[in-house]
Amino acid sequence: MKLIKFYIVFVLCVFLFTTTAHADIDSSEEIDFNEIKQEIIETSSNVTDIPNINSRAAIVIDRNSKAILYGKSETEQRKMASTTKIMTAIVVLENANLPDIVTISKKAANTGGSVLGIKTGDKISVCDLLYGLLLVSGNDTAVALAEHVGGSVEGFADMMNKKAAELGLTNTHYVTPHGLDDDNHYTTAYELAILTDYALNNKTFYNYVATKSYTININGYPKTLRNTNELLGNLDGVYGVKTGFTNGANRCLVTSCKRGNLDIICIVLGADSKKFRTQDSIKLIEYCFSNYEVINLKQIINDYLNNWKAQNLDKISVFKGVSNNIDVHLKDFNYEYYPVDKKYKNNTYINIDCNYVFEAPLQANTVIGTMEINIGENNVLKFDILNTINIDKKNTLNYFSELLANFFKYLSLTT
Repeated sequence: MKLIKFYIVFVLCVFLFTTTAHADIDSSEEIDFNEIKQEIIETSSNVTDIPNINSRAAIVIDRNSKAILYGKSETEQRKMASTTKIMTAIVVLENANLPDIVTISKKAANTGGSVLGIKTGDKISVCDLLYGLLLVSGNDTAVALAEHVGGSVEGFADMMNKKAAELGLTNTHYVTPHGLDDDNHYTTAYELAILTDYALNNKTFYNYVATKSYTININGYPKTLRNTNELLGNLDGVYGVKTGFTNGANRCLVTSCKRGNLDIICIVLGADSKKFRTQDSIKLIEYCFSNYEVINLKQIINDYLNNWKAQNLDKISVFKGVSNNIDVHLKDFNYEYYPVDKKYKNNTYINIDCNYVFEAPLQANTVIGTMEINIGENNVLKFDILNTINIDKKNTLNYFSELLANFFKYLSLTT
C-alpha cells in the first residue's frame, strides 16, 4: 500500500514538472481570437474611423520617431499590473548573469497571484526565471529575481525607480517587481510605451518576449511554458510584449507590432475583460497600419535644408567676426522615417525662421534659427538650427591685417 502511494506521489510530481504552465491570473477567461477578429471586422463601419475602445487608457507610438499615433488618457497615472515585469526584466538583464543559479526563498515560493510554481529550495537559473517572468508572468519568479539582484524586494524596487529616473519616467513609481496592487505603484500609458521601446532595444529581452513557448529546467526537471500574450502568433507582425491583470488595474496588454517600415508599440490599460483588451489592441493596431504611411522624412528635410543653404548662407553676416563662413545643421534630428496620416502624406510644408545678422564671437552649436515641419494642418515637428563653425571676434591684429589688405587693394585699383 505504501509503495502504491509513493508511486502515485512520484507520478504527480513528474506531471507537475513536465506539464505546460498557465499562470496569468485571468487565464481562466478563455477567448476565441478568430471570433474576436471577425467581430471587429463585422462591426467596424470604416477602418479609417478612430476606434472606440473599452480600455480606460491607451496609446500607440511609432518606435522610430516616438510619434504618438493614438492616445486616450495616455498621461494619466494608473496601476500597471504585470506590465511591471518589463522593468523587472530590464533591471535583471542589466545587473545579473543569465547562467547564475538562484535558490528559491520561502518568500518567493509563497508569493500569490500568477505563478510559475517554484518551491522553497528549488534551484533555477536566472535565464529560466526570466522565461517564467515574461512568458507566464510568474510573481514568484519576480520576487526570486528581485532578491537575487537587489538583495530584497525593497532593494530591487529602488533599482527599478533609479532606472525609471534615468529614462525620464517622472510619472512612474515602483514598489514591487511583480505589480500586485499598491497605491504607490503606478505608471502612465505613455511612459510604459517609452520603457517598452527601451526594453525592446535589448536583444535578449526582445528574444524573450517574442518566444511563444519554451522549456525550462527546475532542479533538472523540464517544464514547458507558453506565453500568455494572446496576440503573439495570432496577429500579423506582433513580436511581443506583455500581459497584465489585477483587480485594481483590470486587464492590460502591451504589444509590439511591425509591418514594413512601420514599427509600433500599442498599450491598453484598464480594460474590463480579457476579450476587451484583445479587441481594443487589435482595433488600434489595425487602425494605425490602415491609416498611417511611413515617409522618408530625412530625405525631405535634407533636400529642403540644402536648397535653403544654397540660397541663404551667403546672406548671413557676423558683425566683428573674422569671417562670415557659417554652416548649419539640425539639432536632435536622428531618425529617417516618420509615420504620417495617409490623408496628408502629400501635404508636407517646411518653414525656416533664421536670423541673418550676428555679432562675434559666434560659437559652434549656437541656435541661430528653427525649422518647422507641418503635415496637413498640424505642426508636428520643430527643430533648432545650429551653427556648426566657431567664428572668433576680430582682434587688433585682424583689424590691422584687414586695413593693410584694403590699402594694397586700393593701390592696385589706382595705379
